[in-house]
Amino acid sequence: MRKIDFHVHVTPPEIIRDAKRIAQREPYFAMLAENPKNKFSCAEDVVRTLDAANFDSAVIFGFGFRDIGLCRLVNDYVIEKTRLYPKRLTGFLVVPPGHPEAEKEIDRAAAAGLKGAGEIFPAGQDFCIEDKAQTAGFAGACAERGLPVLIHANEPVGHYYPGKTGTTLKQIETFVENNPELTVILAHWGGGLLFYELMPEVRKKFCNVYYDTAAQIFLYDARIFAIARELGIIKKVLFGSDFPLIPPERYLKFITQELDADERRLVLGGNAEQLLSRCADNGASRAMQPQAAS
Repeated sequence: MRKIDFHVHVTPPEIIRDAKRIAQREPYFAMLAENPKNKFSCAEDVVRTLDAANFDSAVIFGFGFRDIGLCRLVNDYVIEKTRLYPKRLTGFLVVPPGHPEAEKEIDRAAAAGLKGAGEIFPAGQDFCIEDKAQTAGFAGACAERGLPVLIHANEPVGHYYPGKTGTTLKQIETFVENNPELTVILAHWGGGLLFYELMPEVRKKFCNVYYDTAAQIFLYDARIFAIARELGIIKKVLFGSDFPLIPPERYLKFITQELDADERRLVLGGNAEQLLSRCADNGASRAMQPQAAS
């Protein structure tokens, strides 16, 4: 069984070096970077952590800045490191979705081998995720290229922590509704949106929506895995650690405690492999379709 960590942050050395200066013009980055619990990790840290936790590979991405120049910088780093460690690292790109050059950067990064987009932060990147006019270009470009999109989501109740924003579950639902052909991964168990899959209309709309487990240890007790089983969505759950915030091995006892062997195979890697393969096939199929005459 291949084990894949689907939610791993990496930071280029230049960003680490200039973090204080960058924070002055990137408020969301400042809030996270100045948190005493914040850690930065490079790609080599990730590979060492995968080895220590007996994981095969990770999906990595840089920080989703508002500034597209910074996004290009972190995308270049992810491209470089996924080429250096092709069997260990799969890269996602970041862009500010409402930026006029977003589609150009998506095209560049996808052509260089990146396989998805995210983690994007609606509040941190200052765009309205529910506004079709602001997100249509970004979402359409990702769907056309077979790129799944990872979105930061957080629960509307409970304790505050840096990174918990006011983006609502309804706003995220509207984004999904606006983009039915796009594969969406909702980080942090979707901020609780998974529970609404008990509603038939939500389950139908969310047929292309997945949930990752990032930061679960800080949010939910281990029974959430059993609840996912009862909801019938185990095949839509992706293991994500949120490294370097939390190392992947800290989750394993909870997964072993709550899931049987077949379910563990799906959550720890099988679902991720199927998702990435399906998205790649969809992107290739779209690329082969004849274009309408202008």
